[in-house]
Amino acid sequence: QPPGGLLHHSDRGSQYTSEVYKQALDRLHAVQSMSEKGECWDNAVQESFFATLKTELELGKAQWGRVQTRTEVFEWIEVFYNRQRRHSALGYRSPAAFEEQAPSRTEPPPNP
Repeated sequence: QPPGGLLHHSDRGSQYTSEVYKQALDRLHAVQSMSEKGECWDNAVQESFFATLKTELELGKAQWGRVQTRTEVFEWIEVFYNRQRRHSALGYRSPAAFEEQAPSRTEPPPNP
């Protein structure tokens, strides 16, 4: 487990390889993890999430200003996606319900 418990996984986009970004992760005591070059499937779950977000909020349309867009995205993630939307990969539970039923992160994982 990374120090501080934070792991940030991304592709090798220029924003993620910049020194400014690395310094921000250092301040958070986060460990940086990156996909291998040309390995698009490493980030498939995150790509799927962003595709769903963009589609459901119709973010391709210029319908709000920056402040309203931030509010809409925050509410979609925190109110709907994390607390109400059921995910088949989580046994048709919301991420919040799944986390509530998961063992404490302070407990060591069971031995196989």
